[in-house]
Amino acid sequence: MEGGWSLYSPSLARIPHMFLHAAGFLDDSTDSTVSQYLRKWPEVYSPCFWASTFAVIQLVFITSTVAQFLFKRIRWCRQRLKTTTPESNKCSNQEQKNADIKLGVSYEASKLCCLLILLSHVTRILSLQLQGRINGCKHPPFVLGEGLQVLSWIILSLAVFSLQKTKSTKHPLTIRAWWISNFLQSIISVIFDLRFSLSDHEYIGYAELIDLFTLVAATYLFATAARGKTGITLINISITEPLLSPSAGQQTEIERTSLYSRASVLDLVTFSWMSPLFAIGYKKPLDSNDVPDIDGRDNADLLSDSFKRILADVECRHGLSTSSIYRAMLLYIRRKAIINAVFAILCACASYVGPTLINDLVKFLGGKREYGVEKGYLLAVAFLSAKVVETVAQRQWIFGARRLGMWLRAALISHIYQKGLRLSCSARQKHTGGKIINYMSVDIQRITDVTWYINYIWMLPIQLSLAIYVLHKNLGAGAWAGLAATLAIMACNIPLTRLQKRLQSKIMTAKDNRMKATMEVLRSMKILKLQAWDTEYLQKLEALRRDEHGWLWKSVRLTALTTFIIWGSPAFISSITFGTCILMGIPLTAGTVLSSLATFRMLQDPIFTLPDLVSVFAQGKVSADRVAQYLQEEELKCDTITEVPRNDTHYDMEIDHGAFSWEFETTSPTITDVNLKVKRGMKVAICGKVGSGKSSLLSCILGEMPKLAGTVRVSGRKAYVPQTAWILSGTIRDNVLFGNPYDKEKYRKIIQACALNKDLELFANGDLTEIGERGINMSGGQKQRIQIARSVYQDADIYLFDDPFSAVDTHTGGQLFKDCLMGMLKDKTILYVTHQVEFLPAADLILVMQDGKIVQNGTFDELLQQNIGFEAIVGAHSQAIESVTNAESSSRILSTDSNNLADSDNEFEKENDTDQLQGIIKQESAHDVSHDINEKGRLTQDEEREKGGIGKKVYWAYLTAVHGGALAPVIVVAQSFFQILQVASNYWMAWACPPTSTTTPRLGLGLIFFVYISLSIGSALCILGRTMLVSFVGLLTAEKFFKNMLHCILHAPMSFFDSTPTGRILNRVSNDQTVLDLQMANKLGWCAFSVIQLLGTIGVMSQVAWPVFAIFIPVTAICCVFQRYYIPTARELTRLSQIQRAPILHHFAESLTGAASIRAYGQNDRFSKANISLINNHSRPWFHSTSAIEWLCFRLNMLSNFVFAFSLTLLVSLPEGFINPSIAGLAVTYALNLNGHLSSITWNTCEAENMMISVERIIQYSRIPSEAPLIVDDHRPPNSWPKDGTINIRNLEVRYREHLPSVLRNISCTIPGRKKVGIVGRTGSGKSTLIQALFRIVESRVGTIEIDNVDLRKIGLHDLRGRLSIIPQDPTMFEGTVRGNLDPLNEYSDQHIWETLDRCQLGDIVRQSPNKLDSAVVENGENWSVGQRQLFCLGRVLLKRSNVLVLDEATASVDSSTDAIIQQTLQEEFGDCTVLTVAHRIHTVIDSDLILVLSKGRIIEYDTPSRLLEDEKSEFSRLIKEYSWRSKDF
Repeated sequence: MEGGWSLYSPSLARIPHMFLHAAGFLDDSTDSTVSQYLRKWPEVYSPCFWASTFAVIQLVFITSTVAQFLFKRIRWCRQRLKTTTPESNKCSNQEQKNADIKLGVSYEASKLCCLLILLSHVTRILSLQLQGRINGCKHPPFVLGEGLQVLSWIILSLAVFSLQKTKSTKHPLTIRAWWISNFLQSIISVIFDLRFSLSDHEYIGYAELIDLFTLVAATYLFATAARGKTGITLINISITEPLLSPSAGQQTEIERTSLYSRASVLDLVTFSWMSPLFAIGYKKPLDSNDVPDIDGRDNADLLSDSFKRILADVECRHGLSTSSIYRAMLLYIRRKAIINAVFAILCACASYVGPTLINDLVKFLGGKREYGVEKGYLLAVAFLSAKVVETVAQRQWIFGARRLGMWLRAALISHIYQKGLRLSCSARQKHTGGKIINYMSVDIQRITDVTWYINYIWMLPIQLSLAIYVLHKNLGAGAWAGLAATLAIMACNIPLTRLQKRLQSKIMTAKDNRMKATMEVLRSMKILKLQAWDTEYLQKLEALRRDEHGWLWKSVRLTALTTFIIWGSPAFISSITFGTCILMGIPLTAGTVLSSLATFRMLQDPIFTLPDLVSVFAQGKVSADRVAQYLQEEELKCDTITEVPRNDTHYDMEIDHGAFSWEFETTSPTITDVNLKVKRGMKVAICGKVGSGKSSLLSCILGEMPKLAGTVRVSGRKAYVPQTAWILSGTIRDNVLFGNPYDKEKYRKIIQACALNKDLELFANGDLTEIGERGINMSGGQKQRIQIARSVYQDADIYLFDDPFSAVDTHTGGQLFKDCLMGMLKDKTILYVTHQVEFLPAADLILVMQDGKIVQNGTFDELLQQNIGFEAIVGAHSQAIESVTNAESSSRILSTDSNNLADSDNEFEKENDTDQLQGIIKQESAHDVSHDINEKGRLTQDEEREKGGIGKKVYWAYLTAVHGGALAPVIVVAQSFFQILQVASNYWMAWACPPTSTTTPRLGLGLIFFVYISLSIGSALCILGRTMLVSFVGLLTAEKFFKNMLHCILHAPMSFFDSTPTGRILNRVSNDQTVLDLQMANKLGWCAFSVIQLLGTIGVMSQVAWPVFAIFIPVTAICCVFQRYYIPTARELTRLSQIQRAPILHHFAESLTGAASIRAYGQNDRFSKANISLINNHSRPWFHSTSAIEWLCFRLNMLSNFVFAFSLTLLVSLPEGFINPSIAGLAVTYALNLNGHLSSITWNTCEAENMMISVERIIQYSRIPSEAPLIVDDHRPPNSWPKDGTINIRNLEVRYREHLPSVLRNISCTIPGRKKVGIVGRTGSGKSTLIQALFRIVESRVGTIEIDNVDLRKIGLHDLRGRLSIIPQDPTMFEGTVRGNLDPLNEYSDQHIWETLDRCQLGDIVRQSPNKLDSAVVENGENWSVGQRQLFCLGRVLLKRSNVLVLDEATASVDSSTDAIIQQTLQEEFGDCTVLTVAHRIHTVIDSDLILVLSKGRIIEYDTPSRLLEDEKSEFSRLIKEYSWRSKDF
């Protein structure tokens, strides 16, 4: 090299020769020819030309920097002349001044790189002085350029050093622009160094080494410029923030503004508006509060209203049908969808510019250069421009489609929710809770997936048309053979699509059944454990899963077949096309073949997408039909009741000739011949036997039951207290206020009237204590009193109480009736259902129900005089009173006169009132500091969320779940062979075909075609093996994870279900499991497949132009930097998105359960708004997670475009004949898909990591600590155990959680065998907890329980629970049949079951049904009254006939006469058994052998009833007196 410094090193001298020989470009015999070509390069592309260009760029930079500096100084001088400084500037300056800084490694490296580059340019000037020329240039532009470079880098270094003083965290745009420009300059310099080395075969000199060194430093500065951060961190700025911020509220408002809505056009194109969120996410794991708000146009409220208007308009024009709902969806998305379609079409068109130009490029490289080198550069610019347009358009349409999916999801979820609140009873039975949750979680997701794939509908024909155009241009008539082959493959998909659609319907039906059963099991987990039925129901769920798995296996096999057809289609199409050309005599040149192969490769993407498109549309159609069918279901009729203004009538409620039925089309109404008028302020009591229609009558007044005839007029607002308590997750105060503002005085009075003050004293946070799901941590009485308090706080006009007193003890019930119904609500209209006769005399009107009719009505005295049935109810109650009175008389309790009794009762009242008042005063402080909630009072904790990277253990657990991961390498090898064979087939065609039509082929066309076909078939077989293996392994892995999770959930202790909302569990067994079933294996496989494809592309490109491989090293490093910067934020956004989905499902499940209460209180709008708010909370992280992916893909695509541009520039710059044009064309063919491969790797890696979160979440629930073993082989009790039923309790202490106080304290007693023991005490005294400890639902912290000398802790749970019987406080029935509910294990004969039904008063009712024992029981047993459900529970224990029976408020929901029959039945059937009775009705335990009295978790009395009654001061005596007094008083 003339004038250059040379390093006389043979190894360095041989470097360019090694590369050239390796690539096959240089041979000793051609040295002179190559040198001749190289020397023909035009002078305009010499270093001197570029030195002049760089000199201009330096001048621009120096001028702009000086101008910017002068502007800042002038502005500073002006501010100094002003008398005042804006307050915001003062704050900002003070903040910057006070902040300490931390200098990161990246900042120090930036300073070092600037100094090193400055040094390199100084060295170059010195070398010019010594040698006279560098790189063959000694003209003045070079001297000027280097001088300006030195000056500009001095300025730049000073600017970078000053950043430390100004404490800047971001680089100025000027510095970033200069660093990017310098990076490009360095690349150009290296290219010319290579040119001189190749042309003159000189040694590598110092100048070339300096350029390479400068490129390394410039590459780092380029990466820093792209990131924009200086590496300087302000470390104590937060100390001054509270002093400077106006308020915390305003600060939060600023933090939660929408980044998207404030973005500029450039930010929207490049997704740079996401950068602030990435900056936060890179420093720390993101929390929910860190995620910015969504744009106003994405708000679920706005979207829901828009869809509602469109649906109403469509319904008005075309009626409500499936097609009209489809029409509404299309109208809803059309505007945004059209914009997306424009971008998609632009992307499709731009993608075919490359294949169109490849033939021209091959001709140019082959020597056709009529227009000189300029044509080559124009071709390169055309290629690059098309790739940039394709990148921008692709990212915009994908982002737009995702956003459109979010819109549709928000609108549909809100409408499904609102529909759920309006469903009629018959529709509600068809669409159970589990099924509707499937609509919200699975079906909505599948519908929104269609919005992404829908663009392929119009992209596909455009791509196909462009492909045929390119093929026809190159191959003439042979293109039609390619079209026919393509259409044939697409036609193959039609029957596969239909079959896939049918399979998806089967899958969704199976999934519905599984989810419905799962939801029922979770809701009834307590009774399943008490009855030892959990294993049976586990097997039921496994059977349902097996059914679902069978359909899934058929579906994935079909998908594997479709994938094989599609992956093999490019080879099939190309084989048909080339074969046709050979037969027709159409010449195949390297250019036409490569252009065709490039076209087939471009077609590969839409053809790859075709199976997904088919599958997604099949799934989407099934899901959309299901949702549309649901949205068409019957709603509650608005005209069932007529609202009358209060001023127009004196009656609050009127029914004229009313007939009602739960089934609209029926010949036997549920309620008939109802004529009722209730004046304002009346108290109406409703009584009757179990199943007589009492609750149904209230449903008529609420408008819940369809009206067959008559009119119902209601005047005023309603409040409703259902028989089964409905409690929302949240605090006690939230449940009472129920959306109303907090009024302290009013609230205090209501708490006192509802006898809640003593209960609040027991909780750590008083009324701010969080209630678990369905009030799981509350007793039945507490839940009912919270319900009553809620209704009273509403200050309604009409109150409907459905037997709320059955769940509370006599004293509390009496206080509620007196202080609440007859006290605070004395001026209100009240209709109350009751089985307690003592509450009837106070009523202004009593309705006696029988067989759905009001058979009697009048006052208490009037009904007694009528003597036609009412006396039976009163008589049963009188017998109960008489039993208590006799007990009192026998103990001489009533020897004192009635005045003393009244005095003592007044004392009780005063004492209770004082206690209540003290409790309320004690709670006032808690109300004033409600924001300071003690964490110990929380039962339901925030959902467990992993932070940081997905652990390698999670990946390893997934990959090795089946056969220890032995099949994973086989899958990778199969894909590798596919890639090798595919590259080989393309390489073969490029090498074997002649460069031009006039050149003689190296081989015969028959041999060329035969080898190509053989390689193509081999690659197709590899794909078939790979797809089948991925499907097989993926589904087996999903099944294994599901079984592990299911077993762990069903074997979890009851405390897990108490503190875990059902929505969280359902989210895992629904959404997360679906990811494992259908997506996880394919996505993880694609990560490996994309890498293999990329390696193949790099290998082909590097063989042609080895510097491409060199440029891949920094590009790969930058990709890794981008990905490392991206993953922490994207991972946490995905986790937050999944966590925020569970509250939507949980809120919906709660709302469905309490839909009647929500409607009665007129709270539909408030609950709908809460649903909207939860949707927005989910949309925030989801939207930003989607945007984060686009942020990354855009940058990686632009990087790959840069590599592509570099490769083209290199190929075009090489002299004519220097390389084989065919192989160069092949390289460009592969390079066209380079950005696709890079995006695919990143997309699939990030998607796989996001999906791996589902695996992580399932693994979390596969490691739940299990309760005690179900069976302990070494400690199996005898078959006859328990024989006597003697129960010994020693020093028992029980708490529900470690951080909560003990509920039972130091309980010690012995219950003799075959005795009846009554367990009594105030509400919340620990009665039900003692029973749970007996069944080991909660494990004792200290102490033991023995039955017949067998320690219960040592035996298995099934041996314990299966030998005991219980009628629980909350009667539970399962969906199915009457027989299945009585005998789920199928152990008894039909005759035995009929006898049992007769003994528990249900035989006649069941016989009336045409299906007899197979009569349907709907979800929750809602087609049976609560009393009938309790009778079914009685039937279960009569069948089981255990020697130890527990009755936990067993007859609380039945009338007195039915109660008497049940008590007699129990006496007869269990006369020789140990019976523990927990009761609020004292008469049910007065004839017990022993009475156990509990108070605040301790035993305060334990003796025979007679002895306890002898002591007037005993607690049992007080309870008896209260019961007698209340009964007589009312």
